[in-house]
Amino acid sequence: MPKNALVSVRYGPYESCGIVDHKTFRLEGLQAALKDDGHRCVLEKTNEGDVVELVVSGESVYSCKITQLEFGGDGKLDPLCRGAVTAVRKAY
Repeated sequence: MPKNALVSVRYGPYESCGIVDHKTFRLEGLQAALKDDGHRCVLEKTNEGDVVELVVSGESVYSCKITQLEFGGDGKLDPLCRGAVTAVRKAY
């Protein structure tokens, strides 16, 4: 996939401190890693709990549990963020 791909980041609600809601704190590192690689991100809420899915050109290229992503940060040390960036690069 060329740099500057548009990546839809679909994410569902997850529980934190006893509250289930759509939160983006755990997506910060993922967004930073994708932007550092030259891609644009669009966040889209879904109803599937504890899931994040990356969609490029209508094709799902990566998914994992949101709660497995590191909280905050730049995504450089998170192996799931590195895997997501690699999956976006290999799309098409």
